[in-house]
Amino acid sequence: MHLHILGICGTFMGSLALLARDLGHKVTGSDLNVYPPMSTQLERADITLMQGYDRTHLQPHPDLVIVGNAMKRGIDAVEYMLDAGLPYVSGPQFLADHILQGKHVLGVAGTHGKTTTTTMLAWVLEHAGLNPGFLIGGVPLGFKESARLGGGEYFVVEADEYDSAFFDKRSKFVHYHPKTAILNNLEFDHADIFDDLAAIQKQFHHLVRTIPSQGCIIAPITEHHIDEVLAQGCWTPVLRTALHKDSTVYLSAELICEDGSHFHVFEHGTKVAEVKWTMTGQHSVANALATIAASTHVGVSIDDACVALSCFGGVKRRMELLDTIRGIEVYDDFAHHPTAIETTLDGARKRLGERKLWAIIEPRSNTMRMGSHKAGLAYASRLANEVVWYQPEGLDWDLSAVIEASTNHAQVCSSLTQIIDYVSEHANAGDAIVVMSNGSFGGLHQKLLDALAD
Repeated sequence: MHLHILGICGTFMGSLALLARDLGHKVTGSDLNVYPPMSTQLERADITLMQGYDRTHLQPHPDLVIVGNAMKRGIDAVEYMLDAGLPYVSGPQFLADHILQGKHVLGVAGTHGKTTTTTMLAWVLEHAGLNPGFLIGGVPLGFKESARLGGGEYFVVEADEYDSAFFDKRSKFVHYHPKTAILNNLEFDHADIFDDLAAIQKQFHHLVRTIPSQGCIIAPITEHHIDEVLAQGCWTPVLRTALHKDSTVYLSAELICEDGSHFHVFEHGTKVAEVKWTMTGQHSVANALATIAASTHVGVSIDDACVALSCFGGVKRRMELLDTIRGIEVYDDFAHHPTAIETTLDGARKRLGERKLWAIIEPRSNTMRMGSHKAGLAYASRLANEVVWYQPEGLDWDLSAVIEASTNHAQVCSSLTQIIDYVSEHANAGDAIVVMSNGSFGGLHQKLLDALAD
């Protein structure tokens, strides 16, 4: 069967394309933004990519069009698909119907940390010899690709709360029917589709309604917004985690190193294992505890899970060290929400100590572009010594208020050249630069590396 995917370079749709290929289908796709790492991964898989959304991409007619949630009415390919009566489906529905049927699904949901936790969980199950299938909304460093069918009964999926398609406004995760569900955290985000936090909580409760009574929900004890969701009705056992030693919860942690790179794991208050790894930040420890708890639900011991995490490689674009030029470290990070910015910089600060920390931030997500999080940005970025905010053309609000509220040295640049010139002139050996964006940032990462080298 010939499948054509509209929006194929999105992190979810690109991973879905790999699974469809492995099912034996011919897969092609279109996207407006074809850039690495997803485009590179797809090209390596011999999947034909087409730039833009032209109706000619659907000629000759594919057997089925899989429609990404970035598609809207008025797009040429979408209008042609509808006018020609082509069969179409959302990505989450295709995944549910063709891949997840008959599997023990482990779903990872939450505002932050989904991609990393999904990768951790797949890694632990792989280390335990369970040969899981998985779909990760990013490119993991420990696996060759971001998705695979696997050979066992388990499938690990990143369970996103974003909507499924222009014709299906339910959250993606409602389609997945997980038996094991991690609910990592819950904050207001995606202001382009959700009016308020209560609207997101409603979708999370729709997810909870699908989890069987013999399943398992894993959630931290500190996430009150998740507690409010569960209070609406829960028919599934809940395992709790905590970032401090606590005998009342299933799993808790005690930091040996302040940056989270080494910690003990406690089961009901009794020390049972430890993790020493390359990850940093308390958010990484929280992700690890959720991973360990979910792993035990499918028979992996706590000790084996911790051994696996101790050799976990991470995920591309999650504090990924791109290179060290003249003693200056340059990192790539996907953070695009105030909490993610804060936790990433907190982990970096604890690892770096007194070294100078730079943050170069592009407010690119729909919620950031609408200004919904602007009040918290100065505080979120306070741990960096220098913050460079990019004000791209078309941003709906002025970043000057963020600069005025900043307690560190912060400035706004309106071009990539301006950013590169300033940073390359003022950065020195020993500095660490974290580039934060959920997009390609116009190729800033490589341009900055080249400028530093020059």
